[in-house]
Amino acid sequence: MAALPEEPAEVVVKPDPDGGVPPQPQPPPAPPPAAPPTTAPAEGEAAAGAPGSGGEAAPPKPAPPGPAASPAPTDRQTLLAVLQFLRRNNLHESEDILRREARLLGEEVAAAALSPAGPGAQGTPGGVAAGASAAPGGAAVVAPPPGKVGGGVPVEDQPDVSAVLSAYKQQGDPALYEEYYSGLKHFIECALDCHRAELSQLFYPLFVHMYLELVYNQHENEAKSFFEKFHGDQECYYQDDLRVLSSLTKKEHMKGNETMLDFRTSKFVLRISRDSYQLLKRHLQEKQNNQIWNIVQEHLYIDIFDGMPRSKQQIDAMVGSLAGEAKREANKAKVFFGLLKEPEIEVPLDDEDEEGENEEGKPKKKKPKRESMGSKSKKQDPNAPPQTRIPLPELKDSDKLDKIMNMKEATKRVRLGPECLPSICFYTFLNAYQGLTAVDVTDDSSMIVGGFADSTVRVWSVTPKKLRSVKSAADLSLIDKESDDVLERIMDEKTASELKILYGHSGPVYGTSFSPDRNYLLSCSEDGTVRLWSLQTFTCLVGYKGHNYPVWDTQFSPYGYYFVSGGHDRVARLWATDHYQPLRIFAGHLADVTCTRFHPNSNYIATGSADRTVRLWDVLNGNCVRIFTGHKGPIHSLAFSPNGRFLATGATDGRVLLWDIGHGLMVGELKGHTDTVYALRFSRDGEILASGSMDNTVRLWDAVKVFEDLETDDFTTATGHINLPENSQDLLLGTYMTKSTPVIHLHFTRRNLLLASGAYSPQ
Repeated sequence: MAALPEEPAEVVVKPDPDGGVPPQPQPPPAPPPAAPPTTAPAEGEAAAGAPGSGGEAAPPKPAPPGPAASPAPTDRQTLLAVLQFLRRNNLHESEDILRREARLLGEEVAAAALSPAGPGAQGTPGGVAAGASAAPGGAAVVAPPPGKVGGGVPVEDQPDVSAVLSAYKQQGDPALYEEYYSGLKHFIECALDCHRAELSQLFYPLFVHMYLELVYNQHENEAKSFFEKFHGDQECYYQDDLRVLSSLTKKEHMKGNETMLDFRTSKFVLRISRDSYQLLKRHLQEKQNNQIWNIVQEHLYIDIFDGMPRSKQQIDAMVGSLAGEAKREANKAKVFFGLLKEPEIEVPLDDEDEEGENEEGKPKKKKPKRESMGSKSKKQDPNAPPQTRIPLPELKDSDKLDKIMNMKEATKRVRLGPECLPSICFYTFLNAYQGLTAVDVTDDSSMIVGGFADSTVRVWSVTPKKLRSVKSAADLSLIDKESDDVLERIMDEKTASELKILYGHSGPVYGTSFSPDRNYLLSCSEDGTVRLWSLQTFTCLVGYKGHNYPVWDTQFSPYGYYFVSGGHDRVARLWATDHYQPLRIFAGHLADVTCTRFHPNSNYIATGSADRTVRLWDVLNGNCVRIFTGHKGPIHSLAFSPNGRFLATGATDGRVLLWDIGHGLMVGELKGHTDTVYALRFSRDGEILASGSMDNTVRLWDAVKVFEDLETDDFTTATGHINLPENSQDLLLGTYMTKSTPVIHLHFTRRNLLLASGAYSPQ
């Protein structure tokens, strides 16, 4: 079978332009001068190599001042006059910006002011040679050659650090920062209620960037005072970020800091109505508050929409991620969320009716439902991707047998709903000493695997059938290959046991995943590797090395062959079992990728991250097609609905959020858990959503009720306005507590029995 075209491990495949992937650094353009617009230098007057011009530095040798390096005499007189006006009125910041743009030294302005002829007198043609820039003190500073920062210091790991930090050179009077911020705060708090909620989103990004500007420009005392005065005003879900920020107290601290680079390389996104934006713009222009206006233009991306401003409740539901909300354009791409057509397999009607006799009445109710479901899967779903969009493995005979078994089990499946809740069977790991880090259950519920902090992977049989290894090669040669029970004969009865322990990792095992055919098992670890194990021989077949840091999660595709991994290096990787290098690298998250999940049609992958966003990636081309924001803490669980249309996500904030993948909108918020939600699973028919948490509870939610009342009209889709019900308790069908066992995995059997698991933690 042809795999997806392979790409080198180091190459990032088409990162999402809106997704916060750091672009190749360009020196940021200087903010517009605060002087009247007529006085700005004409386009093209900035010489190459000047700060903010974006040009490369020319060799630092003297060059005759030409028209591109210095203003024409008449322009020059006007400029000098304007600069003197700015100086007399103590508008030093605007003077500096204009002087840098015009290539004039400070002494020239002073000399022109003292000259008897005044600014009209002809002076010597000023200007600095290309490759040098005018420093505020008046001395020409030779621009360092490319690749060097700060007068020839080589950049360490990341070549963009200097470009990133240089954005903070445009500074105002440090003593006025508190006044600027307080003034804006007062203005927003006094604004009309309808605008206040939207404009309040500005507080956090402005606070961060003003603080970083003070630190970068070495005003340490002012920065400390600014932080102490205003950090308490920020929303509670930014506390972890503020803790990191408070440790950046010197310019040197900013050089290699990831959080610092995140704030600079990805613009903070705010979604604001046009009315609120005009109100803000008018206020800043009236107050001539250029410092804040510069930050808004340089570091924020304001996604303006037409219509009514959003309410506080609507905003609170969507904000909270490291880089603000997602731009609306980021969720406009078409997503094929439908299911692929099932292959036609004849189901033999053997003793099915006899088995159903005892449960009188049930088969009658269910059979028409099952038949209609079967016929539905044979029709092409209009929202499904083309069958050949990505290469998928062909069905083997054993896969067909398994599908037949699955269909038979489906006829006996319990139809769940508010009146018929599932039974829950809890597998408690005893004496794990808080060392259980991952759990998975096979699709047919015959085996359970645990990943442990002691670097072992342990596989148990949960049926009377014990786990056996294949016989040795010498013994296999004696077996008749044509016999009917060859699959039984090749198994070595001497190796039969309820538990198999797999050794190979050199660090805690954070993720495990069984293949759909139950022949293979994946595990990922702190050691940076993903291992593929055979469940026939219980040995390691391959160690996949692509991540350089801990790998937090891995998962097989529903069709096998492909699998995904995500880790501390902030990227998710798509692999095929027969390739030792990844086929795709999904880059865009601003923090660790903590959980991964394949869409039921295998064409998309969802990733949850510590940057508090969930992203949906297209397997075919590596593009990010959805960005979901709204969680207030790192994401730890993901679950697609069986029909592929919805996604449920759980995080450390204890909330479960529900998303419509086709429209790219949040459609539900389930509140009830008091701790991290580590496990989410839809029932086989999608009618119940089960959630498991560190608060030692399993909760069941009515998924049908959440999704049936959806109003996804054009306006909602265009503006992203959502109206979530105030009380999600109406959707809660039941809460089931354990004595002292956090729930870390949930699994619905083919007959809709719910299996839960976790490690008992003594109080």
